[in-house]
Order: sequence, then C-alpha cells, then structure tokens
Amino acid sequence: MTVAPTAERQVGTALVLTGGGARAAYQVGVLIAIAKLSGKRRHNPFPIICGTSAGAINAVGLACQADNFGKAVSILASFWRNMRAADIYRSDPLGVGASGARWLSALALGWLVGQPPRSLLDNAPLQSLLSRNMDFAGIERSITKGALHAISISASGYESGENINFFQAHPDAQPWHRFQRIGMRTELSVDHLLASSAIPFIFPATRINREYFGDGSMRQVAPLSPAIHLGAERLLVVGAPRRYERNERTQVDDYPSLAQIAGHALSSIFLDGLAVDIERIQRINKTVSAIPEELRQESGIKLRPIETLVISPSERIDRIAAEHADALPWAIKLLLGGIGAMNRHGGALTSYLLFEKPFTRKLIDLGYADTLARSSEVGDFLKL
Repeated sequence: MTVAPTAERQVGTALVLTGGGARAAYQVGVLIAIAKLSGKRRHNPFPIICGTSAGAINAVGLACQADNFGKAVSILASFWRNMRAADIYRSDPLGVGASGARWLSALALGWLVGQPPRSLLDNAPLQSLLSRNMDFAGIERSITKGALHAISISASGYESGENINFFQAHPDAQPWHRFQRIGMRTELSVDHLLASSAIPFIFPATRINREYFGDGSMRQVAPLSPAIHLGAERLLVVGAPRRYERNERTQVDDYPSLAQIAGHALSSIFLDGLAVDIERIQRINKTVSAIPEELRQESGIKLRPIETLVISPSERIDRIAAEHADALPWAIKLLLGGIGAMNRHGGALTSYLLFEKPFTRKLIDLGYADTLARSSEVGDFLKL
C-alpha cells in the first residue's frame, strides 16, 4: 500500500471521499468549509481525487469543474441541499409497491418466477439525474489544464470478486494490480458512478464491459491505496468513522430487527475497511519514521511516509437519521417500517437512504462546523 513512487509525478495532496449513501452530504459541508478557508477560490487543492459509492458522485462533481474549485463546491452544495429521495430512487407508491410485489412473489413462488428481482429499489431517477448534471468532458479538460492529475472511483466486480479502481488521469499515472484490487485507466461515465454507488441488495448492479459491478466499498481491502498509487503524499480523508467512547455492554431482551442487522452489515462494508486502513498507514508511518532515510535507501526499503488528516462526524449519523426519518416519502416509510428501520435502532439503515433535505442539510452543516473547528489544522495541512 505505502509504496515508493514510480514514474508518477509527485503531485501532493489527495482527497479521499468515502461511501455511505445519503451520509455523503457530510462531505459537502467539509468542502464548503475548505473553499471558505482557501484564499484562491478557483484553485483546486486536490490534484488527486478518489471516491467510493456516493463519495464517487462528489468526486466526479469536483473533477468535472476542477479548474474552478469554488464553483464545483457550490454546484455540489446546491445538489445536496435540495435533495429528494425521488431524485435517487423511485419512492412513489406504484414504484415501491411493484418492487415489494416482486420480492414477495420471489419468496413465496420462486420456482414460478422467471426473472428474480434485482434490487429492493429502482435507481433509474439517479441515472437520469447524473446524466443531466455531470459534465464528464470536464474531467479531461481539467487534466489538460493541469488543474487535476487524476480521479479514481471504485467498484466491486460480482463475478471476479475484485475491487476495480477506474481512473482517468495524466499520462504519467500508471495502472496497478494487487491482490483483489486493480487500477484500470478508462474514460469515466455515468455507468461507473452507478456501479460504484450500487449499495448491495438496495440498488441494482451495473454492467461495465464484461462484468456486473456493485458498490465500491465491498471488498475494498485498502481504501487509501488508489490515491497512493496515483502519486499522493498527503491524504485528506472525509467521512471515516469517528472513535466513540466504548459503550457499556448492557443486557438486551429484544431480538435485533432486520433493519438493525442490515444497518450493521452496511456499516461494516462502508466504514470498517477504511478505519483499519487508516490505522495501518499510521502504523507504517511510525515504522518508516524510525528508520533513517539513508538506511532505507541502502536496504532497498520501498516505503515512504504518507501524511494523513481525517475529518469525521462529531455526532453519530445514525442518531441524526433516526431524528429525521419522518422526512422520507410515506411509501418508503411503510416499506422500511415493516423491517424496523423507523425507530432509533434502525437509524443506521435509514441513514443510507434518507436523501431528503432536512437530513442532508443537517449533515452539510455538521461537516462545515466540524471542519471550521479545525481550521488551523486543515489550513496547515492543505497549505492554504
């Protein structure tokens, strides 16, 4: 993961945006604060941008307008502040009812159903939204102008089991191949975003070339590695889990609901791998710093320190989601209520689907406040 630079240019700082469905609104608040702290509003402080799942949508939004960082952030802010669930997936009674009927038929009469359901929800509105709002040609323009070195988004192949990092970059950037993870140069499109953000079971997989792909957080054993392979020496990671104080273990009498179990599983997919990778890179940095550079060179130790700054929510997002769950369309509330997602124990699952203004605006404000609270640290790290 922490390898010596090869032919890539030393391009400095990378932005790593994690997954998490509607939780990605938090990232926008962080970006608004960074734009405010920067005296050069057009300047992009992140030559390398890496995104996964909903974070991939934010990453591409920045990359399309990398020659004007302030404008790119403003567009993302408007996008998330006016978010509705209907913009992302079918939330009307007919659409939700049809999906529910297909699942019931498959469970009860599976042997009679020719085509099994592909997902719980239909994300056709998201495809339309991205097609209208993402100027993918802007990525290459940004690279040509020197405002962007590389953008990478991750997706997981259901057939191969490999995590693919699709990247569009300066010619200096080279593909890579490690165990279960590949860096593949390509021209990014809506399909890559749909694949990266296809939360398992909830949204359908997307076919790219020979294979169907799902959410990039699945089987992502080293979430920070794409940025490092692309030449980054500093990583700003947004959306990682915060370190909570350990809760007292108490006796629980009620069996966990399906929503609680599903939320637990999704949190494991989206958050655990990143937390482990951050700890790993910090441990490697300590090891590298204890070895003099001359000795590293003489011994052929191909490691280099990678400076990291992690910005995490100061409040529990699942609890915020539980407080705003009522903002969901009634058909979705009815669907989720049946599996226990509309109470405080189901907040984790709800947080991934709560694409509604009261929730996304709350997360934007939280990300903004959390970043400004560390303005000196952020400014020093980004050399603003």
